[in-house]
This record gives sequence, C-alpha cells and structure tokens, in this order.
Amino acid sequence: MALLELQNVNTYYGAIHALKGIDLAVNKGEIVTLIGSNGAGKSTTLKTVSGLLSPKEGQVTFDGQRIDGTPAYKITEMGIAHVPEGRKIFPRLTVLENLEMGAFTISDPAVRQRNLERVYTLFPRLQERVHQKGGTLSGGEQQMLAIGRALMMSPKLLMLDEPSMGLAPLLVEQIFAIIRQLNEDGVTILLVEQNALMALEVAHRGYVIQTGTIALHDSAAALRENKSVREAYLGEL
Repeated sequence: MALLELQNVNTYYGAIHALKGIDLAVNKGEIVTLIGSNGAGKSTTLKTVSGLLSPKEGQVTFDGQRIDGTPAYKITEMGIAHVPEGRKIFPRLTVLENLEMGAFTISDPAVRQRNLERVYTLFPRLQERVHQKGGTLSGGEQQMLAIGRALMMSPKLLMLDEPSMGLAPLLVEQIFAIIRQLNEDGVTILLVEQNALMALEVAHRGYVIQTGTIALHDSAAALRENKSVREAYLGEL
C-alpha cells in the first residue's frame, strides 16, 4: 500500500480547474518528484495534499486514511510536513524559535531535543546562527531553516516545493545532498523542483504534470532518457 495516494483529484481556484483528475502515489521510503512547467499544477498538488486546498472531486489517502477535506493542522499532526515555495519562515523569530515552531506537534521534550540535534547535525550553519533573526539569513540559510523546521516534527512524509529556487549552484548541490541523506535515513519525500535534471538524479520515480494532468509517469532513470522530457525539461534540443 502506498504511503500517499491521490486518485482522480480535481482541485479548483474559484472557476479555474487547476488539477484535472490527478493520480499519483508515493511509497514509503521513496523520493518521488513532480516536474512540469510553471503553472502546470505542481504546487497546487502539494497544497491539496497538505490541506491548504480541498479537492472538489477525488480522494487523497495517507497512511491508509482518507485525508481530503481534513483541516491542514490535523494533516500536519498525521505526519505530513510541507516546505512551501518561497520558504515562508518567520522572519522576526530567531533560528531557534523558528525550529521550535516546527515541533508544535511533538509533546515529548526528549524527542524535540533529539530532532533539534539532528537538524543541527544536518545544517551546522543553523547552530552557528541560533539566535539570529530568520529574516536576516541568506537565501540558502533560510532554505535550510525551512527544511529544518519541517524535520522538527518527525515527518512520515516530507514535501519540498522548489527547494533550489534562487540558490547559487553550490548551495543547490548542498541542498540535494541533504535530500539524499534524509531519504537514506528513512524519510519519504515528495519533491517539486524546477531543476528537473537534479530532481531526476535524486528521485526513484517521477511524474510529469502538464496543465493539471499527469502526462507521464516512470522511473527517474527512464524519464532522464525520455526524448520529450529531455527536450522540454532538461534543456536539450
């Protein structure tokens, strides 16, 4: 059974039909990537999973339980962590305060401390800036903070929306190395990423979304070799 499954999901923004019968599955322990052009429906898919949007048709199942229509905070409590596009950290809170906000679902102080130590191990820069306001961090540091905040809740599923956006190439490499490490540590990941080449290098499987529909689904290795994918998303002619 898939950890996450979307079946015939149709999501709207008012009268705009954004997702048109999406079928998607993420198995436990996988990295699955969703690639597509701007406006194709990638972020809308993540928002539908996390409860920020409710589908008008279809269903979303997580860990054997149907969650479409469930309030976002309850979905978070179930173990889905969503790192949104643009990071959305709390700029006036310190690094530590931001991380503590991510642990609001964890009542055991020992688990909170263990998660904090894990975040500092993954992102030593955050420990160096523990008392610094989030809004004064660099773009790369803010992305680290956004991911670290999500990890504080011990997620069963980590959803990352454009984690490399606006980052220098060296930082992109670092972020994707962390994504690999998290997966090796057992974290299941659903990744939305404009940098399709990097996404397909790190993922096990991938879905190509076009104008709200799944156009293609295959292993990441097969998608890397697919002629239409290479031309449309990997910059090859």
